[in-house]
Amino acid sequence: MNFTEKDIKQIEAKNLTLDKVKAQIQIFTKGIPFVNLKAAANVGNGILKFSEEEKNQKIQVFEDKRNQKTILKFVPASGAATRMFKFLFQFIHEFDSSKETVNSYVNRKKSVELPLFLVGVEKFPFYKQVIERAEVDYPNYHSLSETEKIIIFTETILAKDKLNFGAYPKGLLPFHEYKNHVSTAFREHLFEAALYASSNNISDLHFTISEKHLDIFEEEFKNAKEAVEEATNTKFNVTFSFQCQTTDTIAVTPKNEPFREDNGEILFRPSGHGALLTNLNKLDADVIFIKNIDNTVVYKYKNEVAENKKILGGLLIELQEQAFAYLERLEDETISEAELISIAEFLKNKLHVVINIEFEKYSKTYQIEYLREKLNRPIRVCGMVKNEGEPGGGPFWIKDESGNVSLQIVESAQIDKKNKSQKKILKNATHFNPVDLVCGIKNYKGEKFDLKKYVDPNTAFITNKTKAGKDLKALELPGLWNGAMANWNTIFVEVPLITFNPVKTVTDLLKSAHQTKD
Repeated sequence: MNFTEKDIKQIEAKNLTLDKVKAQIQIFTKGIPFVNLKAAANVGNGILKFSEEEKNQKIQVFEDKRNQKTILKFVPASGAATRMFKFLFQFIHEFDSSKETVNSYVNRKKSVELPLFLVGVEKFPFYKQVIERAEVDYPNYHSLSETEKIIIFTETILAKDKLNFGAYPKGLLPFHEYKNHVSTAFREHLFEAALYASSNNISDLHFTISEKHLDIFEEEFKNAKEAVEEATNTKFNVTFSFQCQTTDTIAVTPKNEPFREDNGEILFRPSGHGALLTNLNKLDADVIFIKNIDNTVVYKYKNEVAENKKILGGLLIELQEQAFAYLERLEDETISEAELISIAEFLKNKLHVVINIEFEKYSKTYQIEYLREKLNRPIRVCGMVKNEGEPGGGPFWIKDESGNVSLQIVESAQIDKKNKSQKKILKNATHFNPVDLVCGIKNYKGEKFDLKKYVDPNTAFITNKTKAGKDLKALELPGLWNGAMANWNTIFVEVPLITFNPVKTVTDLLKSAHQTKD
């Protein structure tokens, strides 16, 4: 494939190399293999479920150790709110009041969300703000017909010269309405972090955002800081980073040729949340909680959410301390055969690592090397929610090309649904991934792991997109909690549904977890 001098300069300007771009095109050409599901992870087979006594014990471990640890909360927050308002954008562009009523539009489009939006409109945290702005632009607003008011209300939310909510980052939209103020998702994450992602009354949070939004995120933190610190008796250190341009990937045509924009330049696209591994790899903490920006709740539910985070954190600390103790023993040549068996049992029973059936036939030297390699890895404890029809990835046992079996979070796009046996395993899945992780990224000597060494590059995604009406194929890096963490030690724990409250569409804000009034 030939690239012009202009192409090469464009590639180098993004700090990419020609070889890297050619390798990406090769991935499009060859395709990415589906994962090989061995079984769905269920309670008792890869997913832990704790009794009340066990939950309290894990919480106690976390509380006893938290002030001895550095703790950080990592929040992917670069998503724009455009998709939240997709059905409203569609309504504004397609509805013609001279030809049909709102009801006939709803029936014609078989829309579920628009009637839900209209019925619950006064419950939205931005309702008063929209009305106030509409009254400025249309002084006679309240005397207009219902249809006219609906159109104006929707346009006020979305128009670029009005509130322009669709262009905002999701984290800075009005999310929750309280008696005396309206809170953003960003601010809610501060309150929540004080409850579990804090040590010695100091809470460190790191948000990955779009660079163009840095000023407004910093302004929101400046406005929130004093009130939240006073309310929580916690000092907040907030940092931001952006998705690195070197993680962008080339887009191609359906024939795997570089996709070019109207000006002739090659189109490069952000490569999905897997690119954030670079950001995570630069952070330094003993315990890192990971949670998406839109997954938050109003204050009355925060203690329940925090308790479940402490359970996961307590389990991580417990497992990590035992793993570190075993790794130190593996340094000692006098370690006994019985101890080696105990370490193998720990890996199998506590970390769900599948031990080679030939292990006991290995020489002692190789047993030590084998156990050290399996044990000395980053650890992630992942909350899993019972499947209630929500989209997204789930927990599975998979077998890789080398025959190794491990627990992984797998997206449905990675599964060959035309394969009957794979489809059957998918159908047997009982849980899904709410992105509720607690991670240990340091080894037993207190040194940070290089997280890039634990990625499975074969778990990237190829997706079909369009640009200016033209079809293209895009490449996403292995997802941050999917293939990017494929070679971490992984533990899955069942957590309650209250821990999963994402706002994918604006009507999700009408759910009880986002409402202060019952």
